[in-house]
Amino acid sequence: MTSTTIATPSRRVHAGFSFARVGAMVLRYWYLLANSWPRAVELVYWPTVQMLTWGFVQSYIAAKSPYFAGAGGLFVAALLLWDVLLRSQQGFAFAFLEEMWSRNLGNLLMSPLRTSEFVASLMVISLIRLTIGMVPVTLIAIPLFGFNIWGLGGALAIFFANLVATGWAMGFLIVGLLLRHGLGAEALSWSLMFVLMPLTCVYYPVGILPAWLQPIALALPPTHVFEGMRAVLIDHVFRFDHLAWAVGLNIVWLGAGIVAFRVLLAAARRAGSLVQQGE
Repeated sequence: MTSTTIATPSRRVHAGFSFARVGAMVLRYWYLLANSWPRAVELVYWPTVQMLTWGFVQSYIAAKSPYFAGAGGLFVAALLLWDVLLRSQQGFAFAFLEEMWSRNLGNLLMSPLRTSEFVASLMVISLIRLTIGMVPVTLIAIPLFGFNIWGLGGALAIFFANLVATGWAMGFLIVGLLLRHGLGAEALSWSLMFVLMPLTCVYYPVGILPAWLQPIALALPPTHVFEGMRAVLIDHVFRFDHLAWAVGLNIVWLGAGIVAFRVLLAAARRAGSLVQQGE
């Protein structure tokens, strides 16, 4: 009777989604960061270099142009929001790469950890990595360039959520490609997001693009975030139409990313490549 009582809850725990297992995976990734100062420095280093570069460009242009002088840190804001998009995708993918680099993926696949729990832990650690990397940079921008992105208030939270959603959608695709093709697809974790950079109009309005490219740009959720950011900083208005488009497109993009992940995961299982983690 005693053994049956113990076994039944055990089966119930393994059958459903477990926040404890998610927490254990997040703790594992946190230990990797906390015990490796080069990892933590890398999270802050590149955003800081980028912010300094574009901040000084912004200062130079503002000194020459009254229009940019009144734009309130347009380039710095664009850079910081772009880094939210980039870092949310990379944080998602890099945490998964840690398992491949350490040859631990096979062990996870044989554990009670569910795919949904693994994915949830990647989402949480991507937010943690993003926070570590971005908060110091935003604070440095205040005394250096007189720009406080936290002053955007609720608009910042909306921009942030939409950019993170797009980053996760791309993260799903990249993790699926890593599962299917192994470390041969590793470079995509660094480079794939940059394909979107010219089309998402980070530093310029959509109207600058050729007419035939504009519909493609407007089909990308981040484009509406950056257009909305410019409307807040330049015109001091919040564009709800851009918000609606960003949210709707992100639903589509997240759905497509999840479908791509599931299709590539199934293909990896058929090909037997889940435990073949080499090139």
